[in-house]
Formats: sequence, C-alpha cells, structure tokens
Amino acid sequence: MAGVSLECVLMLAYALALALIALLLEWIAGHAHRRSLRVSTAGFTYHPDRDIWQCPRDQHLFPVFSDSTSGKVTYRAPASVCNACPSKAACTDSSHGREIERNLTDVEHGMKRFHWAFSFTLLVLASLIVGIEFFRSDAIYARTVLIMVLMLFCGFIWRLGEKLIATGPANRL
Repeated sequence: MAGVSLECVLMLAYALALALIALLLEWIAGHAHRRSLRVSTAGFTYHPDRDIWQCPRDQHLFPVFSDSTSGKVTYRAPASVCNACPSKAACTDSSHGREIERNLTDVEHGMKRFHWAFSFTLLVLASLIVGIEFFRSDAIYARTVLIMVLMLFCGFIWRLGEKLIATGPANRL
C-alpha cells in the first residue's frame, strides 16, 4: 500500500472495529430477544395477520383483554379445549385455558431500541472518523477505500435510523 500513511490505516482499522462492535451488539441483542420470546411462548406461533396465537395442537388463543395505556394484550384458549387436551399437564395448570400475555411496550422493546441507538451511535462515530481521515488523506487509493467504507457505514446507519424512527415513542401502539 504505497502512499497510504500508517495513520490512515490505523484510523480505518479503528473505525472498522467500531462498526464490527456495533453490528455484533445488534446481532447479540436480537438473538437474546428472540430467545426470550421462544422461552415464554415455547411451541406457540403468533399470527399477526389474525392477531391470534396457535398452540402445538393447532388450537387458537384469542385476545381476551387489551390495555392500550400499558400496551398489554392477553390471549387465552377456550377452557373447554384446554381441559380436554392430552397435553394440558405440560402446557398449563389453569382450568380457564392457557394464557399468553404480549407486552407491546415491554422492557424488551426498550432494550432493543437501546441497542439499536447504541449501534447507531457507534456507526456515526466510525463514519466521522472515516470522513475526517478522508479529508486528511492525499493518496487516491486511500481516499477511494475510505469513501467506499463511508458509504457502507452510511447504509447501516440508514437502516438503523429507519428502525429507530419506526419504533419510536409515537409509533409504539
């Protein structure tokens, strides 16, 4: 890499490390969120088009309670269906039917937004470093690499920004 300063290479490596940390953080947060949802709804499938849950025995849990201020929705299967089910003992001990509570404004949502915002901040910082180094560098090869990395970072920033805007406080319910 003739003509590329060591400082430019180190700045680029640092910016790439920040971006990698941001993407890794987003992946870990998403994995933790999906895992926590799987544990609380093991074997059940949510159908957002019909706003129902489906149990492993192909029965449906329907919304029975909704509180828009707290963001909670409670789904319940008919008691007659659950009480006659051979899997009842492994599923629920309630004689009123299996319940699943879905929190639209829960802590997990806030944590997901926090991780997105943290990743967004790291990517903006990495982009700032790359942008400054772009204007400091004289080598055409270095400037080409820096502008390509900057464009890549801007794509990730755009994607995270859209997620943050779409899940903002005004768009929660």
